[in-house]
Amino acid sequence: MSSSRPEDFHFRQGAQGDLEIAAALVCAEEKDVRGRSQSGPEEMADFWRRGDFGAGTWIVETAERAPAGFVVSMHRDDRTDCWAAVHPQFRARGLSAALLARVEERARERGSRTLTTGMLAENEAARTLLERLGFSETRHFYHMQIVFDRPPEAPVWPAGIQPTTFRREDARAFHAALGEAFEEEWGFVSLPFEEWERTRLEDPETDTSLWFVARDQNEIAAVARCDPRKYGGGWIGALGVRERWRKRGIGLALLQHAFVEFHERGEPHVGLGVDADNPTGAAHLYEKAGMRILTEDIVFQKKLA
Repeated sequence: MSSSRPEDFHFRQGAQGDLEIAAALVCAEEKDVRGRSQSGPEEMADFWRRGDFGAGTWIVETAERAPAGFVVSMHRDDRTDCWAAVHPQFRARGLSAALLARVEERARERGSRTLTTGMLAENEAARTLLERLGFSETRHFYHMQIVFDRPPEAPVWPAGIQPTTFRREDARAFHAALGEAFEEEWGFVSLPFEEWERTRLEDPETDTSLWFVARDQNEIAAVARCDPRKYGGGWIGALGVRERWRKRGIGLALLQHAFVEFHERGEPHVGLGVDADNPTGAAHLYEKAGMRILTEDIVFQKKLA
C-alpha cells in the first residue's frame, strides 16, 4: 500500500444514476489486468439495481471530481455482497481498503454475518489486499461462452418433454421452478415472488420471448431465463432443471434450444456465468455443449459474526 491518503479524495454515497460511472471503472480495471473488456452498464445493471443506496454504495472521486473508484453492495438475508473497483491510475492509494471499510461498517450495522466480495482472477494486488483485510477465498466463477462459427446443434428432447416459450400465466410456477433448481447452489437466495415479479419480470429491459420452459405434460421440468444482449452477444441468466427431472438430458436440450434461438436472431455468441463447483455439474454440461471458459472471477468472504 502507498502512503498516499484516501482522505485526499472525495467519497460520496452512490446513486442509481451512477451506473455508467461504475461500469466504466470496471472496464478500466479489466482492460488493465486482462488486456480487454466487454463490460458495460448492461452487464452491471442486475447487481446495481439491487444495490444499497443508503450507505452501502460509494463513489470516490479526485479533487477535480473525476471518478477514481466505487463499491456497490446488496444485502440478502444475513449476508452482504459487494463489488469494488478502482481505476488503475489510482491504484495503491488506499482507496479499495477505504471503500471496503465503509461497506463492512454498513454490513455490521444491518446485522450481516458475512461479507463477500469478488475480484478478477488475474488481479493479484486485489488478492493481497483482501487477505490482509481478513477475507478468505471461497468460490470461483467462470464466464463461459460459445461462438457460432457454424449453426448450433438442434436439441434432442427426451420423450414426453416439450419446449415452450414463457407465458405470463407461468410466472409463479416459473419462479418456483427456478427456486427449486437453484436451492442447493452456494449463496443462492430466492426472492419473494412479488419482488422477483417487480424487479425481474416487469423490468423494461426484460424480453420474455427469451425465457424458455421445458414441460412434462402440465408440470415444469426446467426453465431458462435469457437476456437479449450482454457482453456483445446473447446471455443465459439462469438455467435450471428441477431435481426430479435431472440426468435425463433436459438441461442440455434446453441450453441448445437457447443457442438455436440466439443464432436465429443473429447473435455471434452466447455466454453465461457458472459456479466452478456447482453441485449439479453445470460447468461440465456447458463444456459438453461446446462452451469454453472465457474469464474467471474469485469470491472472497469475511465472517462478521
